[in-house]
Order: sequence, then C-alpha cells, then structure tokens
Amino acid sequence: MGEDSTKIPPDFPGNHADLAAAANEPGVEVFEIAGSIKWFDVSKGYGFIVPDNGLADVLLHVTCLRAGGYQTAYEGARVHCQVLKRPRGLQAFRVLSMDESTAIHPSQLPQRTHVQVVPESDWERAQVKWFNRVRGFGFLTRGEGTPDIFIHMETLRRFGFTELRPDQIVQVRWGHGSKGCMAAELRPDGPPPGLPPKH
Repeated sequence: MGEDSTKIPPDFPGNHADLAAAANEPGVEVFEIAGSIKWFDVSKGYGFIVPDNGLADVLLHVTCLRAGGYQTAYEGARVHCQVLKRPRGLQAFRVLSMDESTAIHPSQLPQRTHVQVVPESDWERAQVKWFNRVRGFGFLTRGEGTPDIFIHMETLRRFGFTELRPDQIVQVRWGHGSKGCMAAELRPDGPPPGLPPKH
C-alpha cells in the first residue's frame, strides 16, 4: 500500500488547539494505543500509525508530534499515544512516548537523485548562505576562510527538513564528493531531542 492510499479526512484539524477542541466534542472517544509508524512525511505534515490492536491506521499530524516535543517520526518507530475516534477516522491526539530503536533512520533509506557522500567530519555548526527549493540545492558556510558545503534537497528530506532559510543555523556532518564539500547528515541546531534545555 502506497502513501496515497490513505487520505486526510476533510474535517481533519490543522493544529493542536483544533485537536484539543475536537477531543471535547460530544460523541468523540479518546483512548490510548501502542503501534508503529507506518510512514511520516515532514513536507506533507502528516503520516500514519499502525496500531498493535488491529484498528484502522491512525492519522498523525506534525502539530501533534511537536506538541509532544518531537520534530519527526521515523518509519518503524514504536509509539504510544492518545487517539481521537472521530466520525471520519482515528487521529493521534497526544504522543505519550516514542521509541526509535526499531526505526529505519532516513540515512539508511536509499537515496534517489544524487551522489551520497560518507560523513567525514564531526557535527559542526553551519549557517545557511542560500537555498533554492526550485533548483533543489544550496550552500552552508562554517565562517570566513572555510569552503562552502553543498547541500541537496534530498538530504534535507532524508533528515526531516522541508526547507532552509538564509542565515538559519544547523548542525551538519559533511564529506568530500563530486561538488567539493557536501552535506551528508543534517540536524537542527540545539540540544539533542529529549534533553532539557540548558539554563
């Protein structure tokens, strides 16, 4: 079954406040499930969970993930969440926990459109010089006197990014490829997920 076999229902709430309101609608049932991430597409903003108990697939929206402190959901990850049973289907309301030890990380998925480079550096902070979604690539800089790092749109997608903004700070691991220094792995700048922020 492909991604397009399951469509977003027309009454799908677009943000977490709408979801919270939906949970209080008469006739809406809220219960907990455990299951696995079937797929999740950050650029579309949603994906689906396959519940362990044989129920229909559960819609998972990115705002629900972010409200639980997660940026994305990797295929195969185990998830425990509260679900709304609505007239048009099941929808995740609150992510209680996620175990990524069984997940297929995007870096393990085959790349489709450009040369893959092996990361040769440690994680480094870099600033976006420019990025063009239409052309499908851009460049990062680590500062004066360092070579620019080429970054392809495919690399963004693999690591859960939909776009990069000029002057945005990211963490990158890079290697040498056909275009010089090329981004191999990307993550948001800041503490790793699950760690409390430093005060």
